[in-house]
Amino acid sequence: MGNNRGYYMAKDANRSAQLTFGDKTLDLPMASPTLGPDVVDIRKLYAQGDIFTYDPGFTSTASCESAITYIDGAKGELLYRGYPIDQLAEKSHFLEVCYLLIYGELPSAMELEKFENLVTNHTMLHEQMTNFFRGFRRDAHPMAIVCGCVGAMSAFYHDSTDISDPHQREVAIVRLVAKLPTIVAWAYKYHVGQPLVYPRNDLDYASNFLNMCFSVPCEEYKVDPILSRAMDRIFTLHADHEQNASTSTVRLAGSSGANPFACIAAGVACLWGPAHGGANEAALSMLREIGTVEKIPEYIERAQDKNDGFRLMGFGHRVYKNYDPRAKVMQETAKEVLALMGVENNPTLQVAQKLEEIALNDPYFIEKKLYPNVDFYSGIILDAMGFPTSMFTPIFALARTVGWISQWKEMIADPSQKIGRPRQLYTGAPHRDYVDVEKR
Repeated sequence: MGNNRGYYMAKDANRSAQLTFGDKTLDLPMASPTLGPDVVDIRKLYAQGDIFTYDPGFTSTASCESAITYIDGAKGELLYRGYPIDQLAEKSHFLEVCYLLIYGELPSAMELEKFENLVTNHTMLHEQMTNFFRGFRRDAHPMAIVCGCVGAMSAFYHDSTDISDPHQREVAIVRLVAKLPTIVAWAYKYHVGQPLVYPRNDLDYASNFLNMCFSVPCEEYKVDPILSRAMDRIFTLHADHEQNASTSTVRLAGSSGANPFACIAAGVACLWGPAHGGANEAALSMLREIGTVEKIPEYIERAQDKNDGFRLMGFGHRVYKNYDPRAKVMQETAKEVLALMGVENNPTLQVAQKLEEIALNDPYFIEKKLYPNVDFYSGIILDAMGFPTSMFTPIFALARTVGWISQWKEMIADPSQKIGRPRQLYTGAPHRDYVDVEKR
């Protein structure tokens, strides 16, 4: 479902690019995607030319063929299976988006109801996993707990680790989407020393997560629909983002035949890096450091000074060279949440709004294309909800799990998939003989 492979290969069957080096000239086939730049197929480059390409960070290399997510950084466009992210955030909800990413098309009403019931009825964790949580130190970072527990799922759910069995693959997919909110919420509860709260089947996906995070046995907790909707939007906006570092990690781990729980744990570990999943935490810290609108000019000046170590976090993006389309939705959601929580005059939001205004009008920002990204506002929303900064990345991992598992599912079904094996530009010592220790 959602596969354009046959179309694109037929379209470019007679096109090629010539590469000349030394006395050799190679004809390399070309291919055109549904959207985006053409690609040169270099799979036979080493076999035919005895050379490699050199591309640190793989910024100019397509590592796979995918029909899931498309990003146009110049236009500031993000599509899930062809649907613009702003339309999905406004008109859809997270579990419908999950179905779309996993299966390729929006579900019918009957398909959606069946999928929602399936996820809802798999949210509980194996009871022995409560002992697993209690094995961590109380001061363990929630992300460390999430990483460990996701990896441990293969020990508790070994009836869905055979990737050659389509039924087991589907069971693993549903389990991961359903159980990640419970794992993340329990990591939070354990971190703050409160009792673990079990999932409830009468609540929707986002409300259930908030209830597991903030309810306590001694009093009733009602999830506000504005907060539930805001959390659902955060999940939707972070669900997938093409071949980023953590998604590529999941695919690379999966290429070895590793079970899906191990692959998603690898993605969680990669996401933990501050350059990837920790960006919203860094953006919030920066806004708090600035403190008031009056101090913004001082920090803008520091950001423009190459000799100053200060950097504006939450601006610009590795891919987007325009306004991050997710940031527009987050901006509206931030206003709704802060108004609800009685902090509409929050100085942090005032700083964020003024910085955004400057970024969209100041020549320095425009020239360098430093537009606000999704991390700019998501940190403010999560903070207003009551989450500590240590929970920002685990929530990101919860949302991104559906993207990772969709990419993993697509990779498993791809007949051209093979184990990942990047090459290198070796710059070490050439061949040399061992010298006995007495002669050195």
